[in-house]
Amino acid sequence: MTQWQIYGLVYGGAALMVWNIICFLRYVRFLKNQKSWRRRGGLLYVPVILLMLFLTGYLLVGIIGKPDVIVASILFGGSIFVFIMYQMLNRITQQIMEGERLEAELSAKEESSRMKTRFLATMSHEMKTPLNVILGLDTLALKNPELQPETREQLGKIDLSARHLLSMIQNMLEMNELENGHAKLKNEEFSLREALDQVNAITTTLCAAKGLHYEILLPKAKDYMLYGDVTQLKQALLSILSNAVKYTESPGTVRFSVEVYPRNDKRRNCLFTISDTGIGIDPEFLPRVFDSFTQEESGSTTRYGGSGLSLAVTKKMVELMDGMIRVQSQKNVGTVFTLSIPMQCLRETSLTQPEEAAPISLEGKRVLIVEDLPENAEIVADLLELEGVETELAENGKVAVDMMERSEEGYYDAILMDLRMPVMDGLEATRRIRALNREDARTVPIIALTANAFDNDVKASLSAGMNAHLAKPTDAELLYDTLKEYIRPRAERTPTEEAEHA
Repeated sequence: MTQWQIYGLVYGGAALMVWNIICFLRYVRFLKNQKSWRRRGGLLYVPVILLMLFLTGYLLVGIIGKPDVIVASILFGGSIFVFIMYQMLNRITQQIMEGERLEAELSAKEESSRMKTRFLATMSHEMKTPLNVILGLDTLALKNPELQPETREQLGKIDLSARHLLSMIQNMLEMNELENGHAKLKNEEFSLREALDQVNAITTTLCAAKGLHYEILLPKAKDYMLYGDVTQLKQALLSILSNAVKYTESPGTVRFSVEVYPRNDKRRNCLFTISDTGIGIDPEFLPRVFDSFTQEESGSTTRYGGSGLSLAVTKKMVELMDGMIRVQSQKNVGTVFTLSIPMQCLRETSLTQPEEAAPISLEGKRVLIVEDLPENAEIVADLLELEGVETELAENGKVAVDMMERSEEGYYDAILMDLRMPVMDGLEATRRIRALNREDARTVPIIALTANAFDNDVKASLSAGMNAHLAKPTDAELLYDTLKEYIRPRAERTPTEEAEHA
């Protein structure tokens, strides 16, 4: 190698070192702009000073020294090494910064989601409170046998409108839970026939009120004990069935058929088909029928109303259960929805004629209503009074605990507990009642009656020691049935129920 080539390596290395110093100065400025380095900015100049000393050495060797091939190669290689290290350090820093940015964005989205959930929970509670009053008073008024037909019709329309508003609120809450991934399946053993009977009882009432013919086709002489989320299943079926009723005019037909096919020894495929002779869906809108907040642009939007959430929520529910939902429709002919949901089958049983059970009466039972809003408490008390139930009121959880402590053993047959109250909330009140040193404190049925209807609220209620969770607005029949279930005489309870109440 000639002397010119040797000096070329030395001065080339020096030039590259100048570039390295410039790059490190830019890197120092970049880091000093970060909050974590503002107080330690001086430390960042140490590598720059060292590189400047190296540069001085390069220049001294080139000017006054007599470098050979080995020295020149080492000097040039050193500059190459520093350049590579800078590129690696810069790349690592950029990746760390990008990771921190993405983490900050994710954290911000999670916080936004939490705030949205809290806002929806608060707003739903505030909106359900007046709805509870409206529906409660409407229910009481409709039970008056002396009502004029015109007044009864007007009250019926109030009830339908209020329940429509309630369903929209519930759909928004459910969609929020599903989109945030908070919705969880609550798997339990259940009878398919019992679940379908409950769905059909509601749908039969809806069809009768609108003058529609309701056809039901169920598996004959056989019941299936399944393991899954029966609440989600019933809700999905009722959502499609209520839509079928809504968009079908008298004297139309709504048909509901159920078929169960074996998949393997432990799994069954449940096929639910719901068809109607209603207005149908336009072919152009059909691909978007399950999208959120979408409605077919036609006169039906104004005529039938709706938020465009019901089918979107149903589809997400079905997919959460590993199922599929399909739709076929022809305008002005009708619509067919098919839900295919796999379920674990515990056993199959033959249907037998049920024995006539003695009617359960609430006459003479005493219930403590724990509610901070007088109008809500008055409505519940009036509804219970229609069944002959005696009621007492506690305006918050602390008063309820005190009343329970002062009462005689077995004085209260049940407690209806609101969750959100001043002084002491329903969860803490339940825990304190359960902790009282008396036998009935452990066995008295405590039932949540609240506008808080999220899954977390239900879990919190049950974890605190409550037996059941009912959502406001109060459904009178559901309230009666729940009370009858939990305040039955001990002799009528099964050993499993006794263990749960203990």
